[in-house]
Amino acid sequence: MTRDVPSLDAIEAILFDLDGTLVETSNRWGEMIARQLLFLKRPFPRVNTEKLGRQMVAAIEMPGNYVVSFIERIGLSGSIQGIADRMRRSKGLATRANSSLIPGSLRLLEELAGRYRMAVVTTRARPEAVAFVRNMGMERYFPVVISRGDVWRMKPHPAPVRRAAQLLGVPPERCIMVGDTTMDIRAGRGAGAYAVGVLSGYGLREELESAGAHLVLERAEQLLEYLPNDAGDG
Repeated sequence: MTRDVPSLDAIEAILFDLDGTLVETSNRWGEMIARQLLFLKRPFPRVNTEKLGRQMVAAIEMPGNYVVSFIERIGLSGSIQGIADRMRRSKGLATRANSSLIPGSLRLLEELAGRYRMAVVTTRARPEAVAFVRNMGMERYFPVVISRGDVWRMKPHPAPVRRAAQLLGVPPERCIMVGDTTMDIRAGRGAGAYAVGVLSGYGLREELESAGAHLVLERAEQLLEYLPNDAGDG
């Protein structure tokens, strides 16, 4: 556990990122960059090339998401779908045809169903996100899916979290945002939600804590240990 965790008794909704949170992923790009940066170890023995590689990927990813979102908004999404899938595979992210859930994810969702309202908040495109949730057998748990096309500002901006809360009919302050990156944590904190980081994906504990995570878990399933057992129907 990190910091003093606020009481979760008032929580009515839980928002989940997909990649690295519920769905298996890897840090392929970051690892590749880290290997290319190993030459820095000679003049700078204390440099952390793994951390530097992750930071470089994060610096590229956010503007890249905005570029792709703009292309989709002007009606050219069909021309980049194949490219997007190839980029996801090269980065280590799941595609609709190549994916698996992190162990315990379905158990977690089943335990939460009926107790909390739930939504997905992702930077994937809407058709891809909706199809992905359906293909992974999670559709019945998520009446709300917020994709990069549903808001003008993406994570780490709080807009996606606020939009998900609005559609669920729950104040952001009564939501938990669960994700594996600092973007998820910053988006949740910015919206006023409880922010829970997980180590099953991209982020490191120190990064998630520095971003303001109230709680850092090995995987999302462990959230059940911190939620009250007598939660209402929300």
